[in-house]
Amino acid sequence: MDLREVGYDGRDWTNLAQDRDQWRAYVRTAMNLRVPLKAVKAFIIKSAVKKSDRIYKTVILPVVLYGCETWTTTLREEHRLRVSENKILRKIFGAKRDEVTGEWRKLHNTELHALYSSPDIIRNIKSRRLKWAEHVARIRESRDAYRVLVRRPEGKRPLGRPRRRWEDNIEMDLREVGYDGRDWINLAQDRLM
Repeated sequence: MDLREVGYDGRDWTNLAQDRDQWRAYVRTAMNLRVPLKAVKAFIIKSAVKKSDRIYKTVILPVVLYGCETWTTTLREEHRLRVSENKILRKIFGAKRDEVTGEWRKLHNTELHALYSSPDIIRNIKSRRLKWAEHVARIRESRDAYRVLVRRPEGKRPLGRPRRRWEDNIEMDLREVGYDGRDWINLAQDRLM
């Protein structure tokens, strides 16, 4: 049974709670129809989850991903980003009651991603990085961003393994997509990326 059968039109339930007379009318109607309290709670929780999901997509994600097009992410940083995203999603979707034991437990990562339909944070970063790479590859040679992209550093290199470059990340992202060519700058000129 759904609250729409009671006459609830889907408005924001927090605003509805402010109008006590209307709220009581809905509760009385639900009690007369013998709507299970579980259904009422489930409906309210579902609407709250939708709002939290919308807040995550419109407020939290843009703040976290600001400037991600230029990041040179390592596997460790990608892991940390995934962990923080899962923490936030667990707060949004809450715990799950185990059907067998009846105890509450945390959602597993696979269950989280099944509930959250959008791509994960790392795929989002990679797609933005590829869009930015295409843009940088197409701009004029006199622009600073292009000069930084194609420049070769002068002088002696420090000891140890070289740090991962932004261009290395682009090549790894393209390999994941299925492009194994190394001349991605010319590919971007044709706007095929």
